[in-house]
Amino acid sequence: MTQGYVQDATTDGPASPPASAAVRRFRWQRDGMWRRGLVLAIVAVGEALLLLFHSALPNRVGNLGSLLETFLPWLGASVPVLAVCAVLRRSTIALIALLLPLGTWLSLFGGLLADKTSGGGDLTVLTHNVNAANADPVGTARAVAASGADVVALEELTPSAVPAYAKALASTYPYHSVQGTVALWSRYPLHGVKPVDIKLGWTRAMRAVVTTADGRIAVYVAHLPSVRVKFDAGFTAAGRDRSAEALGQAIAREPTRGVVLLGDLNGTVNDRALAPITSQMRSAQGAAGEGFGFSWPARFPVARIDHILVRGIKPRTSWTLAPTGSEHLPVAARLQIATGTADSAARP
Repeated sequence: MTQGYVQDATTDGPASPPASAAVRRFRWQRDGMWRRGLVLAIVAVGEALLLLFHSALPNRVGNLGSLLETFLPWLGASVPVLAVCAVLRRSTIALIALLLPLGTWLSLFGGLLADKTSGGGDLTVLTHNVNAANADPVGTARAVAASGADVVALEELTPSAVPAYAKALASTYPYHSVQGTVALWSRYPLHGVKPVDIKLGWTRAMRAVVTTADGRIAVYVAHLPSVRVKFDAGFTAAGRDRSAEALGQAIAREPTRGVVLLGDLNGTVNDRALAPITSQMRSAQGAAGEGFGFSWPARFPVARIDHILVRGIKPRTSWTLAPTGSEHLPVAARLQIATGTADSAARP
């Protein structure tokens, strides 16, 4: 029997080829795009809450609050990752939820991304944790001297390394004082030099009055105790926190109007444990720097634990220097000792 071929009357021409699997995979369909990615949306909201209410995370268990605040800016690094995941999941709700952590992060740290440096200033200061295990103290000292700083603070000095630093810096800085493991070198005369008790049992902080051409300022140098992250104890920072409290009290009692704190505080300005210090001083990097100014570790800096903090003095610019033989980067700032702020050089 002969069979006839009948063309579908509803088809004007050859049937269109089906959409490829790849096209179907990435096509955003109305049904389901609001239901997909709920987990991603929840993660995004949770991150926004951490950023917004980080101070509410208690320190009672393992100092988790301080640990989070030490690396708080890095929470923003997860936003691009979550965005890619949301696109792959074709999740509208996840993409909308990501606006929360993005907006919160920008409100907290967006100002740091702008270039706030300005010209002027009459005093350049530098601080550097030179590392007790530094194999090239002479090279480190030469790098410090070449920075052009007027006042230099060094931390983690060992008795065996002090002569090398003193010899290499002598021609640039005629005035200096070493107190325990911290020291101050200056182009200008030093007065009232004394150690500062930060409740350690040995000297890791000092204070001196520097008499510049524009007035007298009090300069503090400090190296707060190290912190550790331990599996069984969390973020161990009790010693650091006690020292921060003692240092904050010493600075609060300082009668000189213009005050500069130079040193390794083993914490960031976001860390609530440093509030006894940061509540009465401001960061030169935050006020006059560009970016976060991370200083540690030197090979791939992830946190700024080396600080230049000021009270009664205006920062003009702040920056980090090239690596030396230390695991910390040197940090420097140009300061303006405003008339009527620093004590007059003529005062007793």
